[in-house]
Amino acid sequence: MKNIPLDSAKRLLKALNQCGEWAVSSGLIERNAFAGMAREIRLPKSWEDDDIDPFTCMERDLIINQFKDNYYYKYYSDLVQFLFRTGCRPSEALALQWKHIDRRYNAISFQQALTCSENGLRIKTGLKTQEKRTFPCNEALREQLQVLRRKAAGSDDLLFPAPRGKYIDWSNFGARGWKTILSECGFRYRNPYQTRHTFITLALENGMSTQDVAKICGNSPDMIYRHYAGASRSIAVPDF
Repeated sequence: MKNIPLDSAKRLLKALNQCGEWAVSSGLIERNAFAGMAREIRLPKSWEDDDIDPFTCMERDLIINQFKDNYYYKYYSDLVQFLFRTGCRPSEALALQWKHIDRRYNAISFQQALTCSENGLRIKTGLKTQEKRTFPCNEALREQLQVLRRKAAGSDDLLFPAPRGKYIDWSNFGARGWKTILSECGFRYRNPYQTRHTFITLALENGMSTQDVAKICGNSPDMIYRHYAGASRSIAVPDF
């Protein structure tokens, strides 16, 4: 914990714990010395959503295009584009299945999230602040969903599976793909949760009401106003 980032240490301890569990069940050792260690590491909440530092519209588009052009990480370009277009939490996007998409691609029903536990990645029902919410699709998002649908088979398929199936490891994506692309764009590092902050900020700047943004993003209007509206609004002092 003194030599690597806290999130990396937490992931490592989870992996070692799984190795320890296997060793105990295989009769190689009597006690798993790593049991419960990962739970003792508390990640600062600011690593997720307190540090609001959105991208501009131009920076957003450059990031998306850089993902599309990158040989190693172009697979994730659809996910990144989706996050910027919906402002949803990454955990909500990674748990999204085709049964949650309206047949005409007019709306998305967010109702579950991908979580990381001692036993690995799993989907839980319900969202961070509510049971579920509906997100209305604009034309650009509808077109993206239609293209993505051609690659899927069943309604239970994930919209954004890992390259080899199952779930995308968000921490690994952030430490590798996201960090690499931002470096190639010449941008200072900002965590990938800024996709959500960027959507909310741009939505407000382009005329959406605080209440509407709060409704489709799963926040309270008061939270949106305190953390986003005040910061994104230009203030001019009139002559008097």
